[in-house]
Order: sequence, then C-alpha cells, then structure tokens
Amino acid sequence: MSAMAMDDSWMRDTGPVFIRNHEGDVAGCDWRFNGWGEKENPHDADVAVAETLLLHLGLQRFAAPCVLEGGAVHVDGAGTLLTTDSVLLNPNRNLGMDRKTMERLLRDYLGVETVIWLAGGLTGDMTDGHVDNVACFVRPGVVLAQTCEDPANPNHAMLRENRRILDSARDAQGRALTVLPLPQPEAGSGGPSALSYVNFYIANGGIVMPAFGCPQDSEAFAIIARAFPEREVVQIDARAILAGGGGIHCITQQQSISGTTL
Repeated sequence: MSAMAMDDSWMRDTGPVFIRNHEGDVAGCDWRFNGWGEKENPHDADVAVAETLLLHLGLQRFAAPCVLEGGAVHVDGAGTLLTTDSVLLNPNRNLGMDRKTMERLLRDYLGVETVIWLAGGLTGDMTDGHVDNVACFVRPGVVLAQTCEDPANPNHAMLRENRRILDSARDAQGRALTVLPLPQPEAGSGGPSALSYVNFYIANGGIVMPAFGCPQDSEAFAIIARAFPEREVVQIDARAILAGGGGIHCITQQQSISGTTL
C-alpha cells in the first residue's frame, strides 16, 4: 500500500470503527466526517481514510448515514455505549436528529443495546465534547470518569453532571456502574483546560496513558494501574500531542482480530 493522504493525524475520528460479529468476522463502520462540525477545512482526504483503509485490509465496509467521530463514543463490548449530547446531537453534525433516531443508528451499526448520554465534554475541546476526554469503560460495569473538585475550574459543573448521570445509569445488563474517578490535571500544566487522563490507548497487554508535567500525573497513573492490573501501564508526556489539538487516544484506533478479543 502506498502512502495514504490525510488532512491531520486523528485516526480515532477519521478511521473506521471496527466491529465483529458472533462468528468473529471483522468489518468496519465508515461514518460521515465533516471536520468536527466544519471547524477544520479542507478535510476531503480525511473523508476518504476509512474507506481506503478498509479496502486495503479487505474488510467489509458499512457506510453509516450520519456524522460520527470515533472519539465521540466508547463501548464496553457487552452492549453499552457512552457518548455526549454535545457532539452527536450537535446541529453542526447531525442537524435535526433526535436521541431516538441516533440510538437506532448506534444499535444498527455498532450492535449496542443501551446508550448512556453524558451532558458534555471539557471546556476548550474543539470537538464539542468528545467522550474520550471525560469517561471510558474499564470493563463492563466499570467506568473511569474525569472529575474536578475545584468549583473555580471551568470543567467543574459539567464533570459533576456527568458523574451524576453515571451514578444513576444502568448498563445493558441492568447493572449500576462502578465509577472510578480520575483527577483533573492542572490547566496551567502545559495547555488548555481540555487536559484529560481518560484519553489513553488500550493496547494488547498494555495501556499508553498521558502525563502533563503536573502533580496529578502520579495519582492518575496509580488509579489506571489498579484499574487494569493485567496490563502494563506506560505513561508518556503528551504535551506535544496536545499542542496539535488532541491526545494519545485521538491518534490511535484499535482493530479487532478475527476470532479473538483485544
């Protein structure tokens, strides 16, 4: 395969979301991409990334009829999906679409049964509030959530509301969620208030998580290491990636392997 043209590095948002059926067959969802609500133009090359990659991999492509970036959703692999109102129902992406319609599309294309709608994301996040900056599943029934105890922080109210929603939610199996809080990095430690320890990558046997050169780095490392005791956790300084507008999770996209689980 020759080099593939891209307008940016955020494969999480422009690449396919890989799916697998009960027989272990792998395919990919190709969602519409519009430059995060027409904020980044041109984005013609990004629009073609998912289809080009699936063709190269020889995988079946399912073209979805709505705008969705991969960082806007997170699934537990057992029927439950996390997302935010501020992205998928934003008029700059899916004008006129309501929750019921979007949930039907998420069920049809991702095979989920239950959608948990968080209120929004972090202040200063140009994506309008991707969920991969505020909450993610550790495993079915367990969620890591960004929290903020400082009322003066611009993220305090939104993160408090997200926590309230998670505490009252039930997953696809009807279970209450166990919520593991992650601290809010200090906004002055190398960037804007959209810093997040939730924006990590789950690899085979490991976790690659961010550091921001602030006191909360070691606490966040300990929390994630306890949450994933079977994986090696590696923490790297993510400020250079942050300067480009995203994080570790944003520049990665895992692919399921036929018949196995990552």
